[in-house]
Amino acid sequence: MENVHLAAEDEDDLYSGYNDYNPTFDSEELDNDVGFQQAVRTSHGRRPPMTAKFPGTALGGRPIGTSFGSRMPMGSSMGRPTTGAVQDGAARPMTAVRAAGYSSSLARGSTFDPLGQSRGPAPPLEAKNEDTPEEKIKILEKKVNDLIEESCLAQGNGDLQLALEKAKEAGRKERALVRQREQTGTADHITLDLTYSVLFNLANQYANNDMNTEALNTYQVIVKNKMFNNAGRLKVNMGNIYFKQKNYPKAIKFYRMALDQISNAHTEMRIKIMQNIGVSFIRMGQYSDAITSFDHIMSESPNIKTGFNLILCYYAIGDRERMKKSFQKLICVLLGIDEEDKYISPNDDPHTNLLIEAIKNDQLHQMERERKALAEKYIMTSAKLIAPAIESTFAAGFDWCVDMVKSSQYVELANDLEINKAITYLRQKEFNQAVETLKTFEKKDSRVKSAAATNLSFLYFLEKDYDQADRYADLAMNADRYNPAALINKGNTVFVKEDYEKAAEFYKEALRNDSSCTEALYNLGLTYKRLGRLEEALDCFLKLHAILRNSAQVMYQLANLYEMLEDPHQAIEWLMQLITVTPTDPHVLAKLGELYDNEGDKSQAFQYYYESFRYFPSNIEVIEWLGAYYIDTQFCEKAIQYFERATLIQPNNVVWQLMVASCYRRSGNYQKALETYKDIHRKFPENVECLRFLVRLCTDMGLKEVQDYATKLKKVEKMKEIREQRVKSGRESSARGRREGSASSGKWTILYPHLSVSKRQCSYSGQSSHGTSAKGERLSVKLRSLPGSNEPYEASSQRDLDASYVDPLGPQMERPKTAAKKRTEEDEFADEELGDDLLPE
Repeated sequence: MENVHLAAEDEDDLYSGYNDYNPTFDSEELDNDVGFQQAVRTSHGRRPPMTAKFPGTALGGRPIGTSFGSRMPMGSSMGRPTTGAVQDGAARPMTAVRAAGYSSSLARGSTFDPLGQSRGPAPPLEAKNEDTPEEKIKILEKKVNDLIEESCLAQGNGDLQLALEKAKEAGRKERALVRQREQTGTADHITLDLTYSVLFNLANQYANNDMNTEALNTYQVIVKNKMFNNAGRLKVNMGNIYFKQKNYPKAIKFYRMALDQISNAHTEMRIKIMQNIGVSFIRMGQYSDAITSFDHIMSESPNIKTGFNLILCYYAIGDRERMKKSFQKLICVLLGIDEEDKYISPNDDPHTNLLIEAIKNDQLHQMERERKALAEKYIMTSAKLIAPAIESTFAAGFDWCVDMVKSSQYVELANDLEINKAITYLRQKEFNQAVETLKTFEKKDSRVKSAAATNLSFLYFLEKDYDQADRYADLAMNADRYNPAALINKGNTVFVKEDYEKAAEFYKEALRNDSSCTEALYNLGLTYKRLGRLEEALDCFLKLHAILRNSAQVMYQLANLYEMLEDPHQAIEWLMQLITVTPTDPHVLAKLGELYDNEGDKSQAFQYYYESFRYFPSNIEVIEWLGAYYIDTQFCEKAIQYFERATLIQPNNVVWQLMVASCYRRSGNYQKALETYKDIHRKFPENVECLRFLVRLCTDMGLKEVQDYATKLKKVEKMKEIREQRVKSGRESSARGRREGSASSGKWTILYPHLSVSKRQCSYSGQSSHGTSAKGERLSVKLRSLPGSNEPYEASSQRDLDASYVDPLGPQMERPKTAAKKRTEEDEFADEELGDDLLPE
């Protein structure tokens, strides 16, 4: 016990010195430690390890055999330190007093490292050997999965060709994987799910690329393999391919095979397959079989589409009572959506308001709106379809449908059905009934009142009752000031009163309320055109062209504006675009011919005039230009056929018959010319021009009738002189009366000059005002200003009135007049005076 040292009360802290570093645990210098390296290389390392010099043990004498210090004396031959030995004056503590393994006299420089962190980082893991068969198989499986995923992503991005290529490559890799497993003897570990995924994706991509035969073959491989679970469901996809190929019997066969392999637990899938079967029967015209499928669905799981299809089938077979029952079932189908009141805040709680704002336009609410809109569309279509069939009159049928709808969850559709009833009256040309029906909405809520008043305004505008149209346009605006159709109708009524500035303001307001309102923009362009603000009109139509790329009316207005701006090249460019949209419009072709003629390009003008004549051979202006062209080019024989056609169109106009005779005379066929002139003289015995040429021809040919024709010519010329004197005296007396009237009252001096305009001038009022000779006026072809070229583009509510549909060839597009001018006695005298110009030698 002499070496046992009891701890004194005033001794140091028991746990001091633990942060001191002990050089024994220094592993960084082991490479330079000769003793350690020798122990590692030889059997010296098998000896029992020498205990390091720890404080608090009985080790004494021999130091540790390392390079860090002198050797420590060992108490035995195995290196065990002497028990109870005192080292550096530190006694071994008694276990009853201190914790074992701890000492307050820890050697200087040692540290506490129970986790061995001072030994440094762990060595890196050994790299896997990829040359082994197992590793190769795993890598190949990963490549196949990656290819399937890339194929699906490509399909989602719309690149169907790339998706098919990736699917084919995945199929090749999967077959290589199967062969490799068979070679390594691990065929039992083939992944069936991977094979199924590869084949299914490949078949799907074949179908997306319209490679139906390959898709069916691939699906057949999957279906015939009994190792694939639930592969029978893919017969639905095979049925869809046959349906796309219009092979409906085969499609029904596969749908039924799939239906047999799907258990009753999958109700939704079975319902969808039965829907496909019903639609296939409809395509085949077997409505009774389709009714069987749809009836079963409506009894098990009713939905909107199936109810609509069932109504169509009963309508096809003409079963009135079942149409009614099916309509009642349709309006009773629950949509499974929440009421709109959910999106209205019940109080001023800011948190509730934030939540409502967040969900007001989220994807779920959008889906609800789409589902509700689809249901309303099907119900409205069904009602319009069956209303004329379920009762003796369509009005009674509409009334029954309205009553049913009012008692359902779609109460707001009742008013729309009433408006559709009025539109049906319009289609049957019962305008009074339509007006009476629309007038019943005057005392209803503002939305319906505005729609009905808009339609009434439109109807009265078409009937040219502009006062009533203006009244109902005001009523529609008062009910809903933001209704663009009401503003357009109001602008139209102001437009016809020639208050163009005010009309432009209404059109602008309609555009402010609805910037996509093309009718307002079109009418605004026409208004600026009437006001002479051509640049602003051009801007309107260019904007409209950006919205309606293929609108023939817009292109024609642009061409007309460029012509008015004296830019014929741009006008020709727009007309060339127009004939790509309406290549057979004869008036557009004639306008192109006119522009090329004004530019001096006779060959191009002839080409377009001739094309116009092919499509519309009754246009007098085109016939006149073609005949004059052949006369100018010295092909009088070809001009004859055009003037003969003009004679058929206007048999009472002597000019065309004189032109025919002149062509015969120019071509040297004097006998035919003489016969033609004689025929003209029989029809028009007082025509001076005809008698002059008869006298000339008979003289040249030495005929005896020359004296008779000369006598007749003198008589006719004398009658003409007498008539001219009467006309001259009448003009002088009228001029004298005007002078006397102007002396008594100056207010008539403005009006009378307008009354003195001759009828010939009036007949050319629609033409260009450029100064031309009489011959130029008669031989040059001008495209008349088209009827309704600047009339407003009527509009109405897009939803409420079908009559707002605009006929592409309606009053908006400027259409040329084809009727001949009404000629008077004064015109005939002018023709006689201009005869030498018409028939140049």
